[in-house]
Amino acid sequence: MKRKDFYNILFISLGAGLFFFTFFDSEKTVQNFLFTLGISLFYTIVLSMGNHQINSFLNKKFSWVENTRQRTIFGILATVFGNVIMVLFCNYVVFILIKNQNPQDFFSDTMNFVNWFMINFALMISAILHAKGFIEEWKKSTRKEVVEQKLIAKSANAQFETLKNQLDPHFLFNSLNVLSSLIDENPDQAQHFTASMSKIYRYVLEQKDKELVTVEEEIEFARTYCDLLKTRFEDSVNFEFNVNENDLKSFVVPLSLQLLLENCIKHNFATSQKPLNIKIYSEKGFLLIENNLMAREQVKESAGIGLSNIVQRYALLTKQNVFIEKSADFFKVKIPVLTQKITAMTTQPSQESQAYERAAKRVKELKGFYANLMSYCLVIPFLIFVNLYTSPKHIWFWWPMLGWGIGLASHALQVFGIGRNWEEKQIQKILDKENLKSK
Repeated sequence: MKRKDFYNILFISLGAGLFFFTFFDSEKTVQNFLFTLGISLFYTIVLSMGNHQINSFLNKKFSWVENTRQRTIFGILATVFGNVIMVLFCNYVVFILIKNQNPQDFFSDTMNFVNWFMINFALMISAILHAKGFIEEWKKSTRKEVVEQKLIAKSANAQFETLKNQLDPHFLFNSLNVLSSLIDENPDQAQHFTASMSKIYRYVLEQKDKELVTVEEEIEFARTYCDLLKTRFEDSVNFEFNVNENDLKSFVVPLSLQLLLENCIKHNFATSQKPLNIKIYSEKGFLLIENNLMAREQVKESAGIGLSNIVQRYALLTKQNVFIEKSADFFKVKIPVLTQKITAMTTQPSQESQAYERAAKRVKELKGFYANLMSYCLVIPFLIFVNLYTSPKHIWFWWPMLGWGIGLASHALQVFGIGRNWEEKQIQKILDKENLKSK
């Protein structure tokens, strides 16, 4: 037993001892107080150890987080059944064995009231302990999930920053290669290329730190970059843009078109007789870059930065995939067009977010039920005591006990049983109807 548990037992024993000594002991002496305190300690040890064993057994079988409904139902049944047995055992030891009362009087009217009162008192304490255990388990689970999400977020942000930082030197290196080729082929074009490259590189520096840019911005930049490529390749390369206006306000990862256009030039040869035709168009929620396939022989193996960079960045931002299609005649890349801009790194999928919200709502419902249950276990025994102490001939405590009990049972059904399932089914039916209408 931990020191904290030992202090809790002493505290509960002292409180219970003072309560029973004040209201039930006719002789207010030190000897009677110590005797009552000892009896309270006996009750507290038996009930606390018994409930601890019940809790430990149930915690091994059912998790508060993963099996909330089963844990709650079996917890209520085991707690009620266990506390009835433990209270009857304690009462028998105290009143029959210690106080030497007649065993035949154990189920008399007076003892029935004592048994009933003690059972309710024990259930009240047990309900508090169960609710405390439930809240602690959910707090542990929440803290663990928060730590995991923070680690995922840090990891994802680190990966994303690494991928974005590839773009700067990658673009600069390839552009300088083009420029060095132009210096020998056409110095005038090289001068024009240098001026245009400075404008394009400014865009690279501005956009590379963003997670998403509009399709319109990316298309405008791609046109400028295509003009730059035209400067070098002239009639050897043709570009065709056909992007739906409805997609222009959607979003893509920045510099994706530049990397894909660069790949088209890098991996294909082009001549005036056999030009490389590159099409950029939108279709069914995707932005497509397609070129006729005229693959050139690779002198050295490609680093594969461009396409893999796009694939990895999309994987960190959305569940939608980047598709690559290749045939004997063409090569096509389809990148998703996103309809919602992400303002911060998203590391938790939408389904998990919804599940977390439902779990939080579920915790709130369960806490409300346990608060109701604890109030019932606290107030009803008090009303019984007041009724029997003040007017034993007129029994009225049945009415609040029955009325509140029906409300508590209804609350339990709503949280754990029929009412909740019916509500979820009706919600699902309405959602299905709305989905059919939208289609």
